Amino acid sequence: MGVQETIHDTGAERARFREMKQGTAEDWAIIGGEYRAFAKGLPDRVLDHLRLLDGDFGGFPVDRLEHSLQTATRAHRDGRDEQYVVMALLHDIGDTLGSYNHPEVAASIIKPFVSEEVHWICQNHGAFQGYYYFHFLGMDQNARDKFADHPHFEACREFCEKYDQSAFDPDYASEPLEFFEPMVRRVMERPLASMYAKAMEEEG
Repeated sequence: MGVQETIHDTGAERARFREMKQGTAEDWAIIGGEYRAFAKGLPDRVLDHLRLLDGDFGGFPVDRLEHSLQTATRAHRDGRDEQYVVMALLHDIGDTLGSYNHPEVAASIIKPFVSEEVHWICQNHGAFQGYYYFHFLGMDQNARDKFADHPHFEACREFCEKYDQSAFDPDYASEPLEFFEPMVRRVMERPLASMYAKAMEEEG
């Protein structure tokens, strides 16, 4: 039975409490088993959500999926490791649900699986990307300067300069999403840091 089938199976065993404070070890053994099964499907859900960007141009020269693929392809061809490439692939995945804070949405998704630096780049790339266009919208072009003393300032500036702001070329030969799928699965196989990591480890 697949992960989604398990989650929606009304015949599956379920906890019996009506308030969490009534829960028992048996209840949480049931929930823990369901959680581990569901967590394994995270890469598929992330990839499915990324596909929602296909055909969404928002006025840009390429659609948001192509921009994501192009950003990741440029990073990969420049020799970046898989955590970095997956971040590049997913950095704008929050566009659909986080219209006003898309960098934070993407950063929250990848946070358990990447280094602190890679997470910081993703979380703050919006201010750095703004250097290339904020002034056209009456905003502060130098918004990124508030991070001038941060140790990851240069890494984020480089991400935007080399991979993000340059990834709107309709003639660029990006790798297809299928090329990156194994990377997404490897990076998201197990969390590096999460309050729920122990629950995954207990799978045995």
